[in-house]
Amino acid sequence: MTLTSSKDTGRPARKAPGAAGEGPPRRRAKRPGGRRGQGLVAHLFLLPWMIGMVAVTAGPLIASAVLAFTDYDLLSPPQFIGLDNFVRMAGDERFWAAVRVTLVYVLVSVPLQLGFALFLAVVLDKGLRGLSLYRSAFYLPSLLGGSVAIAILWRQIFGESGLVNHVLGWFGIELGSWLQDPSLALSTLVVLNVWTFGSPMVIFLAGLRQIPEELYEASMIDGAGRVRRFVSITIPMLTPIIFLNLILQMISAFQAFTQAHVVSGGSGGPLDSTLFYTLYIYQRGFVNFDMGYASAMAWVLLLVIAAATAANFIVSRRWVYYGDE
Repeated sequence: MTLTSSKDTGRPARKAPGAAGEGPPRRRAKRPGGRRGQGLVAHLFLLPWMIGMVAVTAGPLIASAVLAFTDYDLLSPPQFIGLDNFVRMAGDERFWAAVRVTLVYVLVSVPLQLGFALFLAVVLDKGLRGLSLYRSAFYLPSLLGGSVAIAILWRQIFGESGLVNHVLGWFGIELGSWLQDPSLALSTLVVLNVWTFGSPMVIFLAGLRQIPEELYEASMIDGAGRVRRFVSITIPMLTPIIFLNLILQMISAFQAFTQAHVVSGGSGGPLDSTLFYTLYIYQRGFVNFDMGYASAMAWVLLLVIAAATAANFIVSRRWVYYGDE
């Protein structure tokens, strides 16, 4: 651009672009391969995830799908046997024992865990001092609950001379080792799962903070008590959070392994009372070297979890309330 004198103000005036004596405005030259370079950088950042996805998830998933139709003992080449592994499950008594134990564990421990987590979330939502400290302390069991160390500690607590029997002894109740009693062994694992309430509690607490305070104020004006407010406001507004926690904890309970393996010494005893489905898969695959049968069992578990999740999504339409509905 060139400058011209302005008669009105005395200031130099700018000529319009494209005026006589001036060429077209310059344009920034595009860098060759700019987008291509950005795409290359993005792929480099995604490369570790892609390698992990193929090597850790997709590869073993495809391999187990193939091995499910074979007879494979880890030492000799697999032999294709069709659906024989799936047919064997129908007559396998330990398979059905593992199914029964796992279903009882899921149906009992998950509701108890969610109920306890919701109770503590409601208590912590009342504006306690040091809320962040309580929240961190209560979340800690979720981080440690699946560890080997906690499972060993649990075995000591419920042993014959453990802390639980010591406390019950004050009231004149004498019991032997909980872990050696088929009627009590599974209950110790249920208690352990309920104890890992931290993760759903934090999610419940976040959901409680999103409920509009105006709803509680209006209900108090109408004379609603605490129980009525909890049943008519808190629970309906929390149903999406309850549903989320239900799905997450249900899938986790179906896949429970470490607790039963450590507490029972890898046997699932006594009398298969703690024989989780995943523990039986481990026994068939890595103890008995029957990897084909173990792979078939793993795919059955995958299909059961998928079916249970789909059923929960279908049923959720009747009880889960979303604010935009």
